[in-house]
Amino acid sequence: PRLLSQFFFADERVTRVVAEINGLDAELDPQQYLVLLNQLHLSQAHLLAVLERIMEECIPTQRHSRDYLVKFPEELLVDNLGNHMLFAAECLLAGTFLEVEEADGAQLRPQARNLLCSLELVRTVLREQSLSQPGSYPEPVRAVLVQFDRLFAEFELRWGPGLRCWGEVCCARAGGASQSPHLSSYVSSLVAVKSPEEIYRQQEIIVLFCETVERALRLGYLTQEMIDGYEPLLMFTIPRLAIISGLLIYPEGPLSLERSPEQMSQVFSPFYNLLKKIRDLLRVLSAEELCLLERSLCTAE
Repeated sequence: PRLLSQFFFADERVTRVVAEINGLDAELDPQQYLVLLNQLHLSQAHLLAVLERIMEECIPTQRHSRDYLVKFPEELLVDNLGNHMLFAAECLLAGTFLEVEEADGAQLRPQARNLLCSLELVRTVLREQSLSQPGSYPEPVRAVLVQFDRLFAEFELRWGPGLRCWGEVCCARAGGASQSPHLSSYVSSLVAVKSPEEIYRQQEIIVLFCETVERALRLGYLTQEMIDGYEPLLMFTIPRLAIISGLLIYPEGPLSLERSPEQMSQVFSPFYNLLKKIRDLLRVLSAEELCLLERSLCTAE
């Protein structure tokens, strides 16, 4: 149950898979090579997950701020970002990021080198600690973890916006000269990073949704029990009611059509013309018809 013991065995698995990869001729057995690469990906992800739990337990108040993650696209944050960061660092040092500009590469490679060296130091220190005193974290261990956490955050901040997805890693050798496989294939595309203005606009949408829920509770469209019980229907009901609220009840808010599409949040700007049509239709409804409409939007039909 001790985290340091879990780290020891997770680290052993990574070391074993790396040794198998280094001892395999990728050209003679490409299928087994891809199998091992997948095992390496999974074992590294598990190692990082245990390391994250150790840092939360050991240095919870000394962690580097991750506030910058709010500007990353949501799809980038759900798919094991940490493991991709380490892969990016390895590729940068191996020179396999062909689309990185020379100036960017010159700035990123020292960061990548520092990050990977710090990870190796963390692995060494934690292995030693797990064999001597697996239930404690002396100051030298804490210092190493703090340094790794800072370097990881700095590299993530610098490189994170350039990652969107990774393809299957292919087996290859540089010029056919090297007998050891190296990472040579990836899928990478630039994604739009949220600007401070867009972050603020999305916060306005959050406020709109909160005010919509308060109004729906007041009018009896929703009940507190539905919210407390995470009623699945709310995933449809609240956005529907929020569009009506944003167009009629709070017309100066984030759905204000007095702004140009470029001034609206990216969540709604593609639907600018459709929202105008909806607003025009809503304006002709009587109070009774509007109430009937909103109640209808709260059903599963």
